[in-house]
Amino acid sequence: MGKKIKRSWLIYSKKSDAVYCFCCKLFSRKSTKLSTEGLRDWVNVGALLKQHENSQDHSNNMVKWKDFALRLSKQKTIDATEMALLDAERNRWRDVLIRLISIIQSLAERNLALRGSVDTLHQANNGNFLKEVELMAKFDPVLKDHIRRIDSGMQHNTYLGKTIQNELIECVSDKIIEVMVAEIKDCKYYSIILDCTPDVSHHEQMSVVVRTVTLGTTPEIKEHFLGFLIAPESTGLGLSNLILNRLEELNIPFQDCRGQSYDNGANMKGKNKGVQARLLVKNPRAFYVPCSSHTLNLTVSDAAKSSTDASCFFGNVEKVYNLFAGSTQRWDILRKFVDITLKSWSETRWESRIKSIEALRYQSEKVREALLEVRSKATDPVVAVEANSLAEEIGSFRFQICCVVWYDILSKINITSKLLQSTNMQLDVAVNLLKKNKGELISYRKTGFCDAQTSAKEVCERMNTEAVLKEKRLRSTKRHFAYEAADEQIVDAMKRLEVSFFNAIVDCSIQSLEDRFTSLSEVKDNFGVLLNFRELDQKVRREQCELLAEKLSCGEEADIDGSALALEIESLPELPQTMKTAFELLTYLSQNEMFELYPNLWVALRIACTLPVTVASAERSFSKLKLIKSYLRSSMAQERLSGLAVISINNKVGQAIPYNDVISDFASRKSRKERF
Repeated sequence: MGKKIKRSWLIYSKKSDAVYCFCCKLFSRKSTKLSTEGLRDWVNVGALLKQHENSQDHSNNMVKWKDFALRLSKQKTIDATEMALLDAERNRWRDVLIRLISIIQSLAERNLALRGSVDTLHQANNGNFLKEVELMAKFDPVLKDHIRRIDSGMQHNTYLGKTIQNELIECVSDKIIEVMVAEIKDCKYYSIILDCTPDVSHHEQMSVVVRTVTLGTTPEIKEHFLGFLIAPESTGLGLSNLILNRLEELNIPFQDCRGQSYDNGANMKGKNKGVQARLLVKNPRAFYVPCSSHTLNLTVSDAAKSSTDASCFFGNVEKVYNLFAGSTQRWDILRKFVDITLKSWSETRWESRIKSIEALRYQSEKVREALLEVRSKATDPVVAVEANSLAEEIGSFRFQICCVVWYDILSKINITSKLLQSTNMQLDVAVNLLKKNKGELISYRKTGFCDAQTSAKEVCERMNTEAVLKEKRLRSTKRHFAYEAADEQIVDAMKRLEVSFFNAIVDCSIQSLEDRFTSLSEVKDNFGVLLNFRELDQKVRREQCELLAEKLSCGEEADIDGSALALEIESLPELPQTMKTAFELLTYLSQNEMFELYPNLWVALRIACTLPVTVASAERSFSKLKLIKSYLRSSMAQERLSGLAVISINNKVGQAIPYNDVISDFASRKSRKERF
């Protein structure tokens, strides 16, 4: 008694909100509610089902159903031949779709266009997708038979058109996102990384990236790209609503968000109406971390604007590049002399200017010789005058000092910037790198100018030019009687260059680093107890643990218990001295299966490692955006663009998805269940 027996014959329809008897609906000749319109009497459903179950007609239909199922499994039915043909046709279509999905994934991963100017087989400009189908049909019997059916008129449904392409792209991208969302939910805590850029169609595209720390024997930091979203409004309110709606669509709880990182735009980082401020109102535990790479770019930008000599220097560097790049003959002359070709610089990526200076830093004499040859061979007097002017500028002592100083500063900042852009970069490591970078700049300020003079003199000697600064006329400005006395002008040209150029840009760089990383240090200090607990006494350690628990609390919900965290830290075994980062400690607890002994420490470390440092992943997705939605594909729909980007960026996830799952999803979206 008490044993529950499942009623396999009872089925429920969501559409009609009723229950049916499956066997009676198939075999019964009597008209009953359970076999026709369905039973909806939920008050008396138990008694009615029991009455129906005990009826003779239901028993006979059950016997017929089970007998039919048995004969069907043994292929002894009357229509066994037809069923075998139907299975063969179903398998044929599955084989065709597997190949079409593979072609789409291959093209999408390489950011290649699928369509051409025509959508017909055996045409010259029918696009990469159809060309791949035609190529595989030469060697693959499945596609060869499929194309034969199409060419002969036997097959009307080709499944090679643009609509089917869009559906298959959507199915593959949805499966990839489904896998990533499942992993995000399994990790629980995550951070969001957002960045915006206009595409070729002048639509503002917002890239959505989610950062997590996977749970396993060896933890891994991952950043998942979840697609592009069109941002109709670039205000803080519009962007915050856009990301919240996207997270809700994916069923990712925003209350589990523990970090947010954007660029330095006012609409994103604004403390009152920016995205970070609006999201903090909804979730105070979503710590805002400014993008470190953007901060380094702005540091160099501010330094360049702080000195007139710096602005003139970059202007001359660009003039040299434009002179040679403006003619193939002049570029050939340049290549005869130099090993490292000149590069143009970007207005937005200031650290890339190191490439534009590198050629002039190490082969100025060769570039100058190329300019002199351009001057001698130029038929246009304007080009000859400009080449002569630039040759004199490169040969000047002032230009060489500026070149050495800028290259040294950009090299120091560029190394740190590249390290910060790594996906595995952690908050504590980033702060240490920035402190080290600031210390290097402070040390460079003491001896850098003297070293730059020595290097510049060596270059001038190789070019046979004088290593002497040319005096510039000192400008005088009128001052009214009530104004303060003018500062004493520096007569010595070298001292004036040191004060107005070298000290200005180095001091500006140091101050900019100090100002812009205040919030980054504040976030790091919240988790400082996880790193320097060896150096703290018991009282201070417990106070910081309680403070961290308070920061990770919202209302009655709390991620950790502060007092329990302090006890767990005190009971930790002796750790290796080489362990210096939060991620290393997290890996140590995971590999030794100690997370059950230290649950609060385990959660706190996971949250600390989840916090992003830069928006480099979002910016890297913009590179894919420009490759996918190019000038020739500017009319691409948003769903197709986002789907192709998801397949391309998350290609490793896509390669692990079974084709049958994609085909089943593809079949369920339309009325194709019988075919597949």
